[in-house]
Amino acid sequence: MKVESLTQFTDLGLVETLLRALREEGYTTPTPIQAQSIPTLLQGRDLLGIAQTGTGKTAAFALPIIQRLIANPRRPEPGSVRALVLAPTRELAAQIAESFRAYGRFARIQVACIVGGVSLGPQRQALARGLDVLVATPGRLLDHMSNGAVRLDRTEVVVLDEADHMLDLGFVVPIRKILAKLPKERQNLFFSATMPKEIAGLAGDMLRNPVQVSVTPVATTAERIRQEVYHVESTRKRDLLVELLRRPEVKRTIVFTRTKRGADKVAQYLTAAEISAAAIHGNKSQNQRERALDSFRGGSCPVLVATDIAARGIDVDGVTHVVNFELPDVAESYVHRIGRTARAGADGAAFTLCDDEERHLLRAIEKLTRQSIPATDRRQPGARPLSEAPRGAAPGGRNGKPQGRGGAKPAQGKPANGKPAHGRPAQGKPAHGGQRPAHANAGGRPARNDGNRRPAREAGGFSR
Repeated sequence: MKVESLTQFTDLGLVETLLRALREEGYTTPTPIQAQSIPTLLQGRDLLGIAQTGTGKTAAFALPIIQRLIANPRRPEPGSVRALVLAPTRELAAQIAESFRAYGRFARIQVACIVGGVSLGPQRQALARGLDVLVATPGRLLDHMSNGAVRLDRTEVVVLDEADHMLDLGFVVPIRKILAKLPKERQNLFFSATMPKEIAGLAGDMLRNPVQVSVTPVATTAERIRQEVYHVESTRKRDLLVELLRRPEVKRTIVFTRTKRGADKVAQYLTAAEISAAAIHGNKSQNQRERALDSFRGGSCPVLVATDIAARGIDVDGVTHVVNFELPDVAESYVHRIGRTARAGADGAAFTLCDDEERHLLRAIEKLTRQSIPATDRRQPGARPLSEAPRGAAPGGRNGKPQGRGGAKPAQGKPANGKPAHGRPAQGKPAHGGQRPAHANAGGRPARNDGNRRPAREAGGFSR
């Protein structure tokens, strides 16, 4: 049967136990990577998957693994692991583990997630019992291996997810140490959005006669994402961000910054502007990150401010917009960032705020993606006010006024006398009258420019 003719999960050779779980999850039609990968993986073949997040790759490898465990039921030996999934970040590892639990709800499989930032004790207990599926970040797994809490000599299948991001975080050497402890006879699954030279070498060493599946051309952006770049002074970025987030069509949004400190400052500024926002980055505790993600998924906090490393594992449906508050130092990160929206067939939009010192980063992105991003220069007097929503939408919100987010009250500026809008941190004339408010922080002091410097990228230690 040709892959192109497979249009339902029932066509892929999955057992009823899995089909029942998929029905309860509301899934009937596989994504392209699922339709191409699942039949191959059910045959026990190795696989090289070139796919970005949001393509459905977790189910593409989780479903065949669970079916393999069902077909050969046996109790895992104490301290052993039957299937191992390596992920670069804590958030991604947690989401993969949740997917295994959801798809395997009728299969009685033992699943555990082993990541840094939490106590070792409960993890040791879970490992001691033996596991059908272990999802782990490399650093924490090596910790348990060095303490003798886990053995991999009985592992039947191993998955390396987001391998290119593993390279970014400096995990290639730890991964090779882990792979050296696995049995030679095993099934290998390797997923990466891009294939730099070192990752291609790792794939070549790990895989045996693999089937290659590519569902998204390398370094391309989804067609459903409407992209815009706003050329703006760095000192006016935060005011511009507030205007963008007050657009009525902007709902669930991820805002990207280059540094952890920058993410905190942006989140604080938005909160002062009565826009509910939370920051997520490597300096946050595991509980803090989980609370932020839960409130973002639930809708009580519609704006999540994140660094690249922290956001790489975020897989949340219904993200309508992505805002690049600062451009990434690595052009490929732009593709991953905006890929957080327009998922599962939905439309999305990506706004990029670019100052003069970031123009070379913008050129690198346009060269990589082979497309020019439509631009609006906010420094020019003739630039369209942001309160004029695109595609014929009414400016701002009701009666043309900007709307608040997360339960905030609508701004009530008085252009005639120049008084500041109610509840806004800025001072001066309202933004929607063609005048920009004076830039200030929550305390009324002039805000410092965070965009003039390019600090080093966030350290990879977050993912342990």
